[in-house]
This record gives sequence, structure tokens and C-alpha cells, in this order.
Amino acid sequence: MGNVYIAWASALKKLGVEPFVPPYSSKKTLELGTKYSPDSICLPYKLILGNFMQALEKDVDYVAMISSPGICRLGEYGQSIRNVLKDLGYESKYIELQLYDGFKGMYRFLTELTGEKNPIVLIKSINIAVRKMFVLDRIENLFSYYRARELTFGTAEKNYNRALSLILDANNVKELKQAEKEASAEIKKTPIDEKREVVKVDITGEIFMVQDPFSNQNIEKELGKMGVQTRRSLTVSGFLKDAIIPKWFKKGETHLERAFRMAKPYLMRDIGGDALESVSDVAYANEHGTDGIIHISPFTCMPEIMSQNIFPSMREDCEIPILTLIMDEQSGRAGYITRLEAFVDLMRRRKFYKNKQDKVKSAV
Repeated sequence: MGNVYIAWASALKKLGVEPFVPPYSSKKTLELGTKYSPDSICLPYKLILGNFMQALEKDVDYVAMISSPGICRLGEYGQSIRNVLKDLGYESKYIELQLYDGFKGMYRFLTELTGEKNPIVLIKSINIAVRKMFVLDRIENLFSYYRARELTFGTAEKNYNRALSLILDANNVKELKQAEKEASAEIKKTPIDEKREVVKVDITGEIFMVQDPFSNQNIEKELGKMGVQTRRSLTVSGFLKDAIIPKWFKKGETHLERAFRMAKPYLMRDIGGDALESVSDVAYANEHGTDGIIHISPFTCMPEIMSQNIFPSMREDCEIPILTLIMDEQSGRAGYITRLEAFVDLMRRRKFYKNKQDKVKSAV
């Protein structure tokens, strides 16, 4: 799922385990996963199953899966994937991490996975993984700023890839702090047009679809070509702050706390998946003057279908343009790009007229 492997790899290396990163998701991954998936299951499931199958072909010893007790089919992924892999004859040990067991759950998970029982070593491994996710999200935001303004398209991405390698190689907190400085400097080498008129877009929806470029057909890259600066409303670091990091280490309002507060006029309770967060993200983006928001979800995801049905009722209070994208393995690229271009054009015209009105008001 995006760059989360960088953080996980660091934690496992700290514990003396060799992490295996499967080939990045591709058409082959999707074909494998789709072939052996239940009917009407969502795109993330198919890709995860395909990832596992590609990894198992390389004789890995363990596959690790996250699980959730919530109102989302994610809670059923684990056992279903386990059964499929067993039926296909793959032999490896299978282990699950319960998402909302917090720090203790991750501690137990790593102990079971690695056999390591030294609490200091375990805490250090969790610490470096969590810190790397926060660094990766900060670097991602910086990258988005430069990509929307770069003079030659592709320069920022080359610098970003070099920045990622610096973060991947950091082995402790001291090295990570230095790596973040060097990674930021690497991205800032990108020649940009500071005066370019850009539009700013928040991206929300189901977290796998938001984070994973293959799943969302590189939406941030496509928007960057159009001079759009993106910001992911749903991030792994934000999730860690809600579910893993102990309360006494948290600073400020978490994403989930904000979600309950800002979604309340439209959605009174958690209905599973990331629906509550999606609804609140629309209200938040509108309140902070963002030019538009894009909601991405996998086909058949009921929580996100519910949130999409709430968006029209939000129009009385929120003026922000909303684009909803529902993705599966059949999603065509040409129509997808056309919708993005039309949405960007809408935001630009809306921003132009709004600025024009503001100038008239200030003159009066």
C-alpha cells in the first residue's frame, strides 16, 4: 500500500528479520488476485491476495495480514485469504495484526512473528517504523508542492525517489532526522515557477485507494501534470496516531477525533471503513478554503457508497466541488483522465470568478 513497506521493512530489520517486498502491484498482480477472489469483493482484497501469491512464489516463510473488528469486510479478508492460499497449496506461516489493539497489539504481533522478547528491542523497532511513516507523509506533501510547480515535468519525481532511498536506509532516530533533512533538500532542488497559479485538492476515501498509486491509477501524478497540488486527507501516520500511539504521546486532535466532531451534522456514528472520515474531510476542506476534494473508493465498498450518498445533503453548507471516483479492475483510463481534466477546469474557473468577486468587494 504505497510506501508503507519502507516503515515495515525498518521494523523487521531491527528485529533481525529479512523483509521481502513483492514486486510493486501491476496488471499481473491484479490478474492473479482477481482470478482467485470471491465475486464482488473489492479491489484492495484482490491486490493484497495477488501480492501474497507473488511473494509466496519466492518461498517466503511468513505472510502477515492486518485485520479489523469494525463494520468493514476487512475483518473477513484474513480468513478468506488464508483459505485461498491453503487451497492453492502455498505453504507458509500466516499471522494477523489486529488494527485497533494499539501499541500492545503491535508489540504482541512482532513478538509472535520474530520470537524477540526483549522489550527494549521491540519498542525501538516500533518507534523507528512509526517515525518513518510520519516522515514519509511530510516528504509526500513537500513533493506534491514541487510537482505542481515544476518547470520540467518528472524532475520532482526523480528527486522524490532519491529522497525515499535516503529514508529507507536510515537505521535509527538520529539517522532518520538527518535523512529527512537530506530528503527535503533533494526535493527542493527541483526548479519551479513560484508564481504559477495552482489549485489545491484534498484526496479522501477508502485508505488503501487513497494511498496506493496503482489502485488509483496514479491520480496524484496525473493531477500534478495539470498543476494541481494534492494532499491526502487519509494517511497512514494519521491512522497510527489514532490506533497505535499511546494517548500520552499524542499532540492535538487526531483525524478520527476530528471526524467525529465535523461529521456529526451529517453522520452521527461510525458506519465502517473510512466513511466517517470521508464525510468529515469534505467539511474540513470546505472550511479551510481548499479548491476541491476527490473521493476515491473501490467498487462495492458499502461504507464509501453511504458516504457518497451523504455528500449531496452537505451541499447546503459546503460549496466545495466534489469528484467521486469508484475504481475496480475494469476502470478505463481514458474516461478517468477526461473526468479529472473536467474537474480541474471546473475548479480553475470557480477560483477565477471567486478571486474576481473578492477584488470587487475589496474595491467597494
